[in-house]
Amino acid sequence: MRKIIQNLKYIFLTALLPATISCQQQAEEQAEPNLPNVVLLLGDDHGWDETGYNGHPYLHTPVLDEMAAGGLRLDRFYSASPVCSPTRGSIITGRHPNRYGTFTPGYSIRPEEISIASLMKAAGYATAHYGKWHLGPVKSSSPTNPAAMGFEEYLSHDNFFEMDPPLSRNGAEPVIFEGESSEVLVDEARKFMDKALEQDKPFFVVIWYGSPHEPYSGTEEDLALYADLPEDFGDRMVRLTSNETGAPVERLQREVLQERFAEITAMDRSIGQLRDYLDETGQRDNTLLWYFGDNGTPQEGNATVPFREQKGSIYEGGIRVPAVLEWPARIDQNMISDTHAVSSDVLPTLLDILGSDLPERPIDGISLLPLFETNMDQRPEPIAFWNGRPRNGGEGLEDYIDPELQKGTTPLVKLMNGIATRNFRNYQYPDIREEDFSGPRALLDNQYKLVIHGDTGEDARRELFDIHADPAEENNLMDHHPEIAGKMEEQLRAWQQSVLESLTGADYK
Repeated sequence: MRKIIQNLKYIFLTALLPATISCQQQAEEQAEPNLPNVVLLLGDDHGWDETGYNGHPYLHTPVLDEMAAGGLRLDRFYSASPVCSPTRGSIITGRHPNRYGTFTPGYSIRPEEISIASLMKAAGYATAHYGKWHLGPVKSSSPTNPAAMGFEEYLSHDNFFEMDPPLSRNGAEPVIFEGESSEVLVDEARKFMDKALEQDKPFFVVIWYGSPHEPYSGTEEDLALYADLPEDFGDRMVRLTSNETGAPVERLQREVLQERFAEITAMDRSIGQLRDYLDETGQRDNTLLWYFGDNGTPQEGNATVPFREQKGSIYEGGIRVPAVLEWPARIDQNMISDTHAVSSDVLPTLLDILGSDLPERPIDGISLLPLFETNMDQRPEPIAFWNGRPRNGGEGLEDYIDPELQKGTTPLVKLMNGIATRNFRNYQYPDIREEDFSGPRALLDNQYKLVIHGDTGEDARRELFDIHADPAEENNLMDHHPEIAGKMEEQLRAWQQSVLESLTGADYK
């Protein structure tokens, strides 16, 4: 890359650059040779409590523990949503998922959204996605597949997967990749990184694991690590998907946790394999490696969650997740941060590192770069959460994308209506109605968290928590601080108005 840039400078000094050079070529030529590589890792249904460094009594996560001990440990990191697809949209866009109709699993992103991968590609990065996509089908005809969102290469799945995952390479028919799925993804990602290094380009690689989402499985070696869980641990029946039939089944939680923990340990090991690769290629120091979960622990895995509720809830148990980050060139000592951060912060943070401007539309995340430099101990603006839902379940609304293009192709174990694939939807919103403001919602500032359930108006149920003094959200302070709650509700309502304006498509005009 250094030789290329020197040659370009020479050409520019001796002759004018041809006017026909494309914008994409210009962006690539202007890329700095010392830009950091970026690797984003996302666990599927991996809750805050399920790491050794957060005090889990049985789980083995030595790699994440090492990252937490040597890099930046984000102790108050949140997923933008308590379920997976919306959080993934927030990472890609820096925006709350309700802005573009990705309300819950099964709802796609919209083609007009500006993706962090597209922005990184324009800055000269080689871009690739591996694993769970869940923002629309990954087939080649989908207008919301990873390629449409700026990833030059992808090996991806519409939804989640287990051992021997069926994956689509760049939109082709899915093919079975034999092996432990987390290790499969990292092995394929390393091949892409090799090519990027040969081309002297920085790489932006996104690895979204299928683990530890149910149904669970593991290698014999990983299962053996948890063969002797105490008899009083997980001593209840839980409901999940059968690996044999794809239908719901009830099992003893302790047996389920053995398999779940095995998946987490395998995922952790694959992160270690990735770090070893970065060491071997001399890329470790200048690679920003960021891991976090996409939502809280699901009901069948809930055995040690210290917070209120679990996946699907806007209480802490549904949205507070583990997060660790390494970047030795910029973070050369251990840092533990209690500053509130959220998955929507990824795009603004990376653009700040590049010195690039934010897209000209509402962005809900903020840059965490000052936090890396120990210049931010409080968040300058609150985080808003909204577990939204389509109006009338979508009845009466027009499809945003042709339903044929929203049909999935990659199979998974869990059957839905007897089908092993998943289809997606997204709706047009021509107007804003009062009912659109309903649904579980919350506003989190540096001390308090306002939680509102139900419809709008006096019938809504409101709670206020001092989130640092009461992380389990047990003591409702509404009667003690009505003025604080009232001001926060006004802020939340104004933010919802902005979100709904985006949902009508106003940002694309």
